[in-house]
Amino acid sequence: MSDTFDVVILGGGSGGYATALRAAQLGLSVALIEKDKLGGTCLHRGCIPTKALLHAGEVADQTREAAAFGVKAELIGVDMSGVNAYKDGVVAGLYKGLQGLVKAAKVTYVEGTGKLVSADTVEVNGRRYTGRHVVLATGSYSKTLPGLELDGERVIASEHALTMDRVPASAIVLGGGVIGVEFASAWKSFGADVTIVEALPRLVAAEDEDISKQLERSFRKRGIGFKTGKPFEKVEKTDSGVKVTIAGGETLEAEVLLVAVGRGPSTANTGYEEQGVRMERGFVLTDDRLRTNLPNVFAVGDIVPGLQLAHRGFLQGIFVAEEIAGLNPVAIVESGIPRATYCDPEIASVGITEAQAKEKHGAENVATYNYNLAGNGKSKILGTQGFVKLVRVKDGPVVGVHMIGARMSEQVGEASLIVNWEAFPAEVAQLIHAHPSQNEALGEAHLALAGKPLHAHN
Repeated sequence: MSDTFDVVILGGGSGGYATALRAAQLGLSVALIEKDKLGGTCLHRGCIPTKALLHAGEVADQTREAAAFGVKAELIGVDMSGVNAYKDGVVAGLYKGLQGLVKAAKVTYVEGTGKLVSADTVEVNGRRYTGRHVVLATGSYSKTLPGLELDGERVIASEHALTMDRVPASAIVLGGGVIGVEFASAWKSFGADVTIVEALPRLVAAEDEDISKQLERSFRKRGIGFKTGKPFEKVEKTDSGVKVTIAGGETLEAEVLLVAVGRGPSTANTGYEEQGVRMERGFVLTDDRLRTNLPNVFAVGDIVPGLQLAHRGFLQGIFVAEEIAGLNPVAIVESGIPRATYCDPEIASVGITEAQAKEKHGAENVATYNYNLAGNGKSKILGTQGFVKLVRVKDGPVVGVHMIGARMSEQVGEASLIVNWEAFPAEVAQLIHAHPSQNEALGEAHLALAGKPLHAHN
C-alpha cells in the first residue's frame, strides 16, 4: 500500500519537524516519520533536559553562595528525584505543545522505523510513503571510542546521565567539548568530584583560544579538575566504580565514566547507501542547497557534515521547505550560526575565531578587542567573570564575537545579527544598549574597537 505526498520526511527531530511545519505552512502535503518521539534528541535526551539539569545546578550554587548577597540560606542536599521530575515536566510540556503544532498543521505523522526503499519512497511497518521530495533527517547518536563499551551504569553516555537517580560522588568525563563541560559543570554544582579528560590541548577546542583559557581558569576556581592533551587509553571496572588510564600511564578512579566524545550520524540501516545516496564516514553529503546527489532528495541536521546543533537543523529544515516550494531562500552560512555552551560560566560565540580570521585574511589585516566583564555593572551585580571578544577585519566588518560569563548565551542574538549583517564596529557603537545590562558589554566592546572606549581602556 502506498501514499503520495509533496514531501516525505524521515526523522522528527529539530530538522525534520521544522521542515514539516514550514512545508505545511506553504501549502504542501507532508508525511513526517519518526521511530521514537516527536522532537528527537534535542527535546527528549539533549538540549532541553540538559539545560534543565544545569539550571537546577545553578539554583544549588546560588543557595550555597547566598550569604555573599546578604541572604541567609542553606543547601541541605540535592534530591535527584525532584530534579528529574522538574526536568521531565519541562520536556513533557514542550512535547505536548509540539504535538499540537504538528496536528494543527495537518501533517500526516507516522510512528515507526522508516527505511528509504527507493529514491522517492520510505517504507514504515510495511506501508510505503512516496514523496515528490524526500528529506532525510535521522539525527545523531552518542559516540564512543573503539573498545570502550557503554554499559549504562558505570560507563555511560549523556542519555544515561540524564536519567540517573543519584548524584555520583565522583565522575570522570571523557571529552572536554560542549557535552563534557556541561555535564561536568552540572555535576560539580550538585556536589560531585569531577575530572575531565581531553585528548586535545585545551577544553572547548572549537572555540577561540581565549575562551578556552578563561573557562579553564573558571573551572580551576570551581574545583573542576581537567587533564588536557591526555588521550584515553583504557577503562577497568572496580568494586567502587571505574579506573581510567590515560596517556603516560596515569590512572584516575571514580564512581562513573561519562563518555562525551561527540555524536555520530544516525544513518545505519536507513537504506541511504543502498539507494545510492552519496555518503562519507556515515554522513550524508549535500550541496549548499542541502540537496543530495539523488534528484529531489534533501538532508538536514546532524547527518549533514558541520555543526551538530539543534537550531542549525531547525534553520535547515525551514530552508529546505522553502527550497522545495520554489522560494529560493538564501543559502545558510555555517560560520554565521550562533553557538552556546551552558556550563558555568556560559560560552556564546558566532562567526570565526581570531586564529581562523588571521588564516583567512592575514594576521596584519585582523584586529581584536577583549572587553572584560569587570567593567560591566550587571555582571558585577551577578558576580561573574569573563569577557566579550570581538574579531574584525581592519577597516572592515566584525567577523567573530566570542563571549564567556554568566548568562552570555542570552547575548548571542545580537552578536549573530552583527556578524551576519557584516556590521562595522562604528555602526554597532552608535546603537543604544540598555543600562544596567550585560548587553552593554557588547556595546562597550564595539565602542572600544571603533576607537572611542568609555568604560574600558583602548
